[in-house]
Amino acid sequence: MNLLLLNYEFPPLGGGASPVSFEIASQLVERYDVNIDVVTMGFKGLPVYEECGPSLRIHRVPCWRSKKEICHPWEQATFLVSGFKKAAALHQEHNFDLCHTHFLIPTGIIAEKLKRHFGLDYVVTAHGSDVPGFNNDRFKLLHQFTGPVLRKVARGAKKIVAPSHFLEQLIRQKIDVAFDEKLTVIPNGIDVDKFRPRQKRRIILGSGRLLPRKGFQFLLEAVADQDIGYEVHICGDGPMMGALQEIGQRSQTKVVLHGWLDNRSQQYRDLIESAAIYVLPSLKENASIALLEGMAAGAAVLTTAISGCPETVGEGGILVEPASVSDLREKLYRLVADEDRLKTVQQAMRNRVMQNFAWEKIIGQYWQVLG
Repeated sequence: MNLLLLNYEFPPLGGGASPVSFEIASQLVERYDVNIDVVTMGFKGLPVYEECGPSLRIHRVPCWRSKKEICHPWEQATFLVSGFKKAAALHQEHNFDLCHTHFLIPTGIIAEKLKRHFGLDYVVTAHGSDVPGFNNDRFKLLHQFTGPVLRKVARGAKKIVAPSHFLEQLIRQKIDVAFDEKLTVIPNGIDVDKFRPRQKRRIILGSGRLLPRKGFQFLLEAVADQDIGYEVHICGDGPMMGALQEIGQRSQTKVVLHGWLDNRSQQYRDLIESAAIYVLPSLKENASIALLEGMAAGAAVLTTAISGCPETVGEGGILVEPASVSDLREKLYRLVADEDRLKTVQQAMRNRVMQNFAWEKIIGQYWQVLG
């Protein structure tokens, strides 16, 4: 099978959807007879062409992009022209059987145009920010104008994959298309051996982009008034850094803000594998890779009782009310005071990720859609 993969964010660019798209491609190449050509954004210092083995080839096209970790809408628009041109040329060379595109917009626009010009079917994996109502931090205004484009891309798709039931329902609510059986749910997967439990230290860890909706301000406020005997470590960068630093400076509990850490680095591995507790107090989440990493590392997980978080952690995780400092404080304090419960939640998280999110389970579901 010859597969075209479109994603404007592919490692080392982008956030959570970037490594997910790489892992799906790598798993398909490893487990099935698939050749994949990736068309993605170029960036300073990255090669225009790169091979990850003979069956996974990455083509980076010229466009505007100022930062590795985030891409603005006007920068995404520059990818549409160069991305379509490169994808069309590759299709004429390789005669792809299918296009797998990540994000309904902007990359779905390219996929839909390829179908109109060449008859190439496409499957879309949505990731959240491409759906109206998910990311109001950045795209609330933009999505007032994307309705016609989203409907066009959705109608043309052979299948649309949502990584959570929460996102599936949001797509059905916000995109006025008769989806029928076209829309399906396949969770994000993880290499369950990427992070493994080790001797736990009195560390509470949070990681992700430092945006208001990620809720790390609620975590720091919850531990600020007294020393709870743990250190709180936050890995990430973003516009909330200044506000988090201010809370950290007055906190009675020790707070360490690391800035952005590569999740492949030894420093990040040491932190997550030794953290006793992992907290993601996000106000809006699809299918968080960060949660899966904390679960794989055997941390006890606290996260919010909304959006895609409950279906990720299941009954074994600890759910808190969104934006409630008092609820987070109460449940966190109870957990750190009860060593037996702490160990029970830690084991439940490791068991759940192994049983439900290991790639060997997830990639088979993708193959049924793509194969």
